Amino acid sequence: MCPSDSTRGAQPVHAAATATAGTRGADTPTEIQSVLTSLTIQPRKRVLPIAGTVVVLVLLAGLLWDVATNERFRWGIVLEYLFHPQILAGAGLTVALTVIAMVIGVVLGVVLAVMRLSANPTFSLLARGYIWFFRGTPQLVQLIFWYNIAALYPVIALGLPFGGPSIELGSANVLITPLTAAILGLSLNEAAYMAEIIRSGIMSVDPGQRDAGHALGMTEGKLMRRVILPQAMRVVIPPTGNEVISMLKGTSLVSVLAISDLLYSAQIIYALNYQTIPLLLVACAWYLVLTSLLTAVQTRIERRYGRGFQPRPVKQKRQTASEGAAK
Repeated sequence: MCPSDSTRGAQPVHAAATATAGTRGADTPTEIQSVLTSLTIQPRKRVLPIAGTVVVLVLLAGLLWDVATNERFRWGIVLEYLFHPQILAGAGLTVALTVIAMVIGVVLGVVLAVMRLSANPTFSLLARGYIWFFRGTPQLVQLIFWYNIAALYPVIALGLPFGGPSIELGSANVLITPLTAAILGLSLNEAAYMAEIIRSGIMSVDPGQRDAGHALGMTEGKLMRRVILPQAMRVVIPPTGNEVISMLKGTSLVSVLAISDLLYSAQIIYALNYQTIPLLLVACAWYLVLTSLLTAVQTRIERRYGRGFQPRPVKQKRQTASEGAAK
């Protein structure tokens, strides 16, 4: 069996240290340790990673060249429809759906997270059931369900249960439009995921913060608004940013409800001119632009809430630990 790399790398250092110690006489372990620390270890040149990088770059360049020069992609048609008014309108509706669904999802997610952590078993059980149901069923099924809710409830009404008096709000076919069904399906599903994200953020806050707030006489609501949630934002922001990006792409599901979002607008156009691939590339280009902008915003927000919590690099941590051990 061949010796490991770490053993082979350590042998020259040990030999150098032994030689140094032999010339100076019987050194103490502390002096030998100082000699080992002062030696510079030269890492071996890694040929395989460099060769692998070159191969990957060559393959990537070849792929990009093939895509750019392939006439079947019809790049001229892609550029022609990239800023088409119908495409721009669809992109605007996609952004609007994303914002509305995320706002409702975050607000409802906060309520569900607080209920989930509540000492009241009824509230906790209700939150658990909501999260279980909406995370356990496909989002597309939920969208279609809300779109066809009139089959179950032809008239939308508010009132007391068990046959009590009620107030009719109107026909379900009138109130639950395709856009309303899309907002309900997207936001209610998102609330289940945001509830778990916010719950994890609340649980990451030091319990001593809650005790300190109670000692100052804060109510539970004021403590949550002033102390717990602001500190939980550092943990909540990164996954929330990912949820926003996922929501932006997930709005493409509303095309099954004939809502003129970005994808459905592209589908309408290529149904007329039969340029399916170019129009899909147009939609992909706009999705990439929008997700890139959201990623940049997410990075800025993470830096703001992460001030004072910047992690040290692993190399610096190891160096600090070794210095502490030497002392």
